[in-house]
Amino acid sequence: MFIMTARIPKKRLLAGAITTLCCCLAVIVALALTLGQRAVTTAAEVSNIRDNDDRIAYLAGLGWQVSAQPISTEELLIPETFDESYASYLALQSEQGFDLTNYCGKRVKRYVYEITNYPTGEDAVQAALLVYRNRVIGGQVQSASGSFVHSLSMPQPSASPDASAAPSGTPAPGGTQPVASSEP
Repeated sequence: MFIMTARIPKKRLLAGAITTLCCCLAVIVALALTLGQRAVTTAAEVSNIRDNDDRIAYLAGLGWQVSAQPISTEELLIPETFDESYASYLALQSEQGFDLTNYCGKRVKRYVYEITNYPTGEDAVQAALLVYRNRVIGGQVQSASGSFVHSLSMPQPSASPDASAAPSGTPAPGGTQPVASSEP
């Protein structure tokens, strides 16, 4: 049997412990800052969204009560490149932690649900989710008339919709080109 002993001065041991503690603290702070910046109310790019119940549960987690079935389901093609007409839509998605540029040229599904508990009591409000391979990659809340579009976050009850009205000539909500559509 071989036994090795070492004698370490207390000052070096204390300095090593303080250095290790500082490194651990720096890692914790860095993680907290990184996660704090990515922490959005929409839980960006949520995976394991396999069926209608998962989509409804995702929206319920954001505070929305929606119709039991989507009012429309579409397959969309995310453009290979985005022109300036997509700027406000991409900004809306980015604010929620979604990055549609990662999905350029991909076919995605868009599920649109009617919201039944909009805080202002407004009718014909919809939640649209973009889903790629069982992962929510984008979405918005919109009026059926197109008078407002905002993030998936629940607005304050006393406030009017955080509207960014969609100007005419802009892409359809979802910022994509329809490929096929099916209405249940």
